[in-house]
Amino acid sequence: MTAQTVTIPAARPPEVAERPERARLWGHVARRCVLVPAIVLTPLLAVAPSRDHRFNVYWHGGLFRDDPSAIVTHTIASGDAYLRLGNFRPLGRMLEKSLDLLAFTGMQQLGLPATVMLRAVSILAAIGLTLAVVVFAESVLHRGRLIGGTPSTVAMLLPFAVGAGFVAAGQDSTTILFGGLYFSTAAIVLLVAAAACRLDRLRWWNAVLAVTAGAALAVFNEPAYFAVPLATAAVLLRGRFVLGISPSGLLTSPGTRFAGLLWAGFLPVFGTVRWIIRGFCAGGGCYQGSDLVVDARSVLLLPVRMTAWLPPLQWRAATGSTDGAWLRGVVPVVAFLLIAGLAVRTAGALKGAARPDRRALTGLAAVALVVLACGALLATLSVAVRAAMSGAELWEQGWRDSALTVPGGMLLAVALLLLTGRRAPAVILAALMLCGAVSATANRAYADATATLKTAQLDNRIAAAMGGFERTRAGNTRRCALLDEALQTNRHKPFLQNRYTDSLDLAARTMAGVPFCARTAVR
Repeated sequence: MTAQTVTIPAARPPEVAERPERARLWGHVARRCVLVPAIVLTPLLAVAPSRDHRFNVYWHGGLFRDDPSAIVTHTIASGDAYLRLGNFRPLGRMLEKSLDLLAFTGMQQLGLPATVMLRAVSILAAIGLTLAVVVFAESVLHRGRLIGGTPSTVAMLLPFAVGAGFVAAGQDSTTILFGGLYFSTAAIVLLVAAAACRLDRLRWWNAVLAVTAGAALAVFNEPAYFAVPLATAAVLLRGRFVLGISPSGLLTSPGTRFAGLLWAGFLPVFGTVRWIIRGFCAGGGCYQGSDLVVDARSVLLLPVRMTAWLPPLQWRAATGSTDGAWLRGVVPVVAFLLIAGLAVRTAGALKGAARPDRRALTGLAAVALVVLACGALLATLSVAVRAAMSGAELWEQGWRDSALTVPGGMLLAVALLLLTGRRAPAVILAALMLCGAVSATANRAYADATATLKTAQLDNRIAAAMGGFERTRAGNTRRCALLDEALQTNRHKPFLQNRYTDSLDLAARTMAGVPFCARTAVR
């Protein structure tokens, strides 16, 4: 009787009390996934759009504002042309157009410049990527239910780590160029791998989903291709290091079979598309951004791009056009105080987080290394990277690979540092807090340097004119002056002149029912 009265009542209360604590910790992690990237990236809100961003937000917004479903039909109709150019990525193009439409709609509804809306969309995608990294890491580490369990120390630290990696490391960095598209793509890559890790039973609809997803990834874009090998590696490494499954059992596990079905859907579509593109582009003249080269130099470039995510290297790229005083001012102080306020509460919450064992952390580090290698391989084999970068730029400048190398590198760093001892989490948190503040300051320095460029000033004035569109004679005069300035700036570039004229006119007619510049003045 005594044993029954002692043991039975004592078993239940901790379970009931623990659930609110788990929910509180997950909410704590989610809030930092939102706030830390927002703090680091906010200094870039006013950076002018560049490259195709200058036109696409107006062109896509004007085309699809009244009929968003036309994004699908328009992309399918233009698929053959892009296939002949070697740039066939219809699903990725649909996502890109949808994000441009979102920015355009926000510009019109809120009266904000397209500049601000484009950066806001990019920040939202960066927040989504940060959440995806946390879900991916926990999917590898957790044995039981993901959301029902207690978040690990890795999950508590990752928002600060990934946020500190969002640096404007040059004009081709995903933090600056097509951030919404490539951050979203990287999130999809990680979530596909997370889904493969969490699968405990392969049902028929899981198999259909895997084959369909594999085929879809083959026509998404280049970074999305790595979702399939990453999912395979994540399942195998988690099975060995976290679950302790034997090699024979691992090959027949639900996750491995799911990864195999991803390959079954991916390879036929990918092979067919690349074979067709090779026929069209064997003689050259196609889209260089998709051209790949494999040679002896690739062996040397891979480790270089695998280290380009390190914040100090990115800081050099972001502040290369500034003087040595870029760390001074109000921004570093404000950024430090904001991130420190979040970090102090996280330091207290670390005591309630689960601590992964050394074997699980080793497995996570191996998976993070695969993420990092996948991202770096994209830039290593790219002809465009070799044409645009040389010397120290290859170490420091960001590119579309940064969307994977930054989260992969930060995840690797956190996993390895946690292996050093029980006091490591507090030390890591303090270091990441400082890194985040410096990264925000580097972004501010990049924004200040970019603001001095005449082309950036012009594009910002055009964005302001579109955001606060004036239908008066004076407004028309100002817009015509802006268009004339754009045409004069690009007087030897007829393609860019046409892009300015066509995209701005279409956007103006969609928003206000009038041309961007009516040479016959309106009243």
